[in-house]
Parts: sequence; structure tokens; C-alpha cells
Amino acid sequence: MSMSELFTTLNHSLWVWLATDVLLWALFVLFLFSLWIIVRSPLQRVVWQKVFRQRLAVVSAVLLAVTAGIALLDSIHLREPLPQLTPEASVRYGVEVNSVLDLILTDLRKNHEKTYSAPLAVHLAALEPVTVTLADGTVEVRREAPRLKVAGADFPPGPISDSDYWQDVLKRAGLGALGGAGVFFIGCLACALVRRKIGVTQTVNASAWRLMAYTLGVILTIGGVFTGLSTNFHVFGTDKVGQDVLYQVLKSLRTALVIGLVPTLVTLPLGIALGLSAGYFRGKVDDVIQYVYTTVSAIPGVLLIAASVLSIQVMIDNHPEWFATAVERGDIRLLALCIILGMTSWTGIARLLRGEALKMREYEYVQAARVFGVSAAQILLRHVLPNVFPIILITLVMEFSSLVLAEAVLSYIGIGVDPTMFSFGLMINNARMELSRDPVVWWSLTAAFMFMVVLVLAANLLADAVRDAFDPRSEGQS
Repeated sequence: MSMSELFTTLNHSLWVWLATDVLLWALFVLFLFSLWIIVRSPLQRVVWQKVFRQRLAVVSAVLLAVTAGIALLDSIHLREPLPQLTPEASVRYGVEVNSVLDLILTDLRKNHEKTYSAPLAVHLAALEPVTVTLADGTVEVRREAPRLKVAGADFPPGPISDSDYWQDVLKRAGLGALGGAGVFFIGCLACALVRRKIGVTQTVNASAWRLMAYTLGVILTIGGVFTGLSTNFHVFGTDKVGQDVLYQVLKSLRTALVIGLVPTLVTLPLGIALGLSAGYFRGKVDDVIQYVYTTVSAIPGVLLIAASVLSIQVMIDNHPEWFATAVERGDIRLLALCIILGMTSWTGIARLLRGEALKMREYEYVQAARVFGVSAAQILLRHVLPNVFPIILITLVMEFSSLVLAEAVLSYIGIGVDPTMFSFGLMINNARMELSRDPVVWWSLTAAFMFMVVLVLAANLLADAVRDAFDPRSEGQS
């Protein structure tokens, strides 16, 4: 879809805000607010400069930022208007709910094949009987792989030589790489002008900016190659129903970020409040809170999540009138899964904060505040919470990877996200039967595994860098 068509569609469509859309955008606004605080605080700038001195942390941050951008584009949903029979008729909107990312990837979304096809292939992966009339007039039935409907459409009918095939692949990949590099250079020029205006170089050193630019340049170049190849091929092949696998993995990024970030909205208030209260007040308060999180930890997490998800699914099935579209129904199940994951994962951060609060309540400045009559709430908010913030941040970044992997496991055993949605877990689950085919259909599993590993690895590397920067003991070890 061209830019003019995209803006026209956005202008005349009915906006649909799902629950997870609102939460993702709220987290993005919270991130911008935190970034503003970091830029204004000299102490925070020094700490985050330590983070971005590590090259792997810079690369990971750029990868996560690009993933977040894709997820945010996929978190603006709308319903397109239906064609009007008469000019006087009222505007009606279709039932299908699409996102801005769906509109950008219209060709990948709508160009389906019949069934499986390998990456960059122009023929189906399965053999089908074909009737061939020979030169002597006899008819022979052969098993051949027919041409694809969409991929390879620019080639003339008939056999395709290897030289023509590879020449077309290299030409499209080269043009795509040049396009991605051009976008990168234009972006670099714009960023240089902005940096000169607002002085961003005071927050991140020049070497980190260069590494960010190089990483973004590589990502844009690879994206350009994928874009160029997608004009005549399926880059990662197609699945059983002929849907493009590249489109599926890009859509799965939003599900991964929702699963990795939204449960923190449940984990943070509960874990922080109970953990700090148990450590600061001690006594019976500590005993009750310890009893609660010990009981929750004793329940097998998978069984608790399975029982909760199945109960919610029964409720959703019994009340179909609550949801106007299948997308809203799947979104509610995704939100319920996030809440359940948050309710079962708050115990870890509560234990950590309890130990820190037990230690900090004995510090001299905390005891002095108590002597001067400062209330417990003010002491926790002004003295204890700011000092345990690094622990909270590190725990949440590391928890992101665990939640993304947990979604893959839960979807694999059938208690994860709704089957109508896209996620890495569902792709892996659907690919397990494909591995027993002959020939093996490996590309769906490989694409999902590759994207998920890169996402989880980037989060882990960034968490390690944040931990080293906020840990005062790492200063002497470096």
C-alpha cells in the first residue's frame, strides 16, 4: 500500500482501541516520561552513560527499540469503510479489524498461496499430479510441484533457468538494500540536525551514538533487502494455508511485547507494596505477607495458569455478545493471560524488596527520619523506594525474557494466546507436525525461533548492562 492510500484509509476508517493497545501506549508514554527524567538528572545521566559504554547494550537497545516501533504500529487498530452503494447511504464499516502494520504489509497479508512453499521458492513444496500431453499425442500423468500464484509472478510462464532466478533475486535484494541505506542516511542527517539543536550528546557519548547509527543502518539495510525480495518472493516461505511466514513473525512481535511488558503493571504495585511493607514493618505484617507469597509460590505455576485461562475461556465462550469482533475476543484472552502471569510472578520481586527493606530500615538516615516523626509512608516513598529502584528495574528487564519464553511454552501446550492471534508459541506449536513431513517443512519453526531468540537475547544483554551500571561493586571489578 502506498503512503497516499495509507493516509486515505486512516482518514476514513473507524478507530478501534483494544485493551492491550491502550496499555502498550501507556507504557510508551511512561517510557518517554522516564527518559525525560533521566535527561534532566545529572546522576541518572552518569549511570546510563555507563550502560551505553557497553557495545552489546547499545546494539540490544536499538533492536528492542525497533521491535517496540513495530509493536506500536501493530497497536493502532481500525475498521475500514465498506463501499457505498449510493452516495446518500450512511457509511458502514467492515467487521475485519486491521492495524496500521497490517495496512503497511497489505501485500504480505493478502497474497496467499495454496499451501507450503520454501523460502524464496517459486514452486509449491508439495508435489501434485499434473496431466502432460507428449509430442506423440499420448497423455501422461506426472507428479510435479506447480508454480506459485504470487511468488515468481514476474517470471514468464514455463521453466525458470537458474541464471534468471538468481539474477532476479540479487537485483531485488540489491535495490532493497540501497533503499534501506538511503532511508538510513536521510535519518542520520535529520538526527544530526536535531542533536545540534537540543544537545543530546550530553546524555550519550559519541561512540555510543555511532554504534547506534551503525546498528540501525544494518537493520534498515536488512529490512530493505526483505522488502525488495517480498515484491516477488516469500522471504521465509509460507505455512500450511499459504500465509506468508514473514508477516506472521512481524505480527508476533506485538504479542511478545504485550506478554513481556503488560504483566509488569500487575507485578509492580503488588510486589513493591508487599515486599517493602514486609521488610519495613516486620512482625505480624511480615508473617502474613510471607505466608501469602509462600502459598502462591507453592502452587505449580503452569497448573494455576492453565486453570485460570480455561476458566476465562469458558466465560468468553458463554458470552459471545460481549465482543463485536474476533480480534476483540482474542485481545481479552491475551489481557487475561497477562494478568494471570503478573499475579503468579510478583513473588520474586517481593522477596528481593523485603530483604532490601530489612537492611535499609536500619540505616542511620532512616532511623533519624523515624526519630523526627516522619511517617512510615513518607520514609518508604522518599528514602527506601528510590534506593531499591535499580533492583526493580533490573528485575523487570530480566523478567521480560522469562515472560516471552513462558508464552511460547503455554501456547505450545494449548493454554496460551487465542488461536486466531499471532505469536511465537503458536507458530512453534503449528510447526511441530510439519517436522514429520517429507520433505521437512522447517522454515516456520526456524523463523519463529530466530526472531524469538534475538528478542530474548537482546533483553538479557541489556539487563546485564543495567545491572553492572547500577551495581557499585562492578566499578572496582572493571
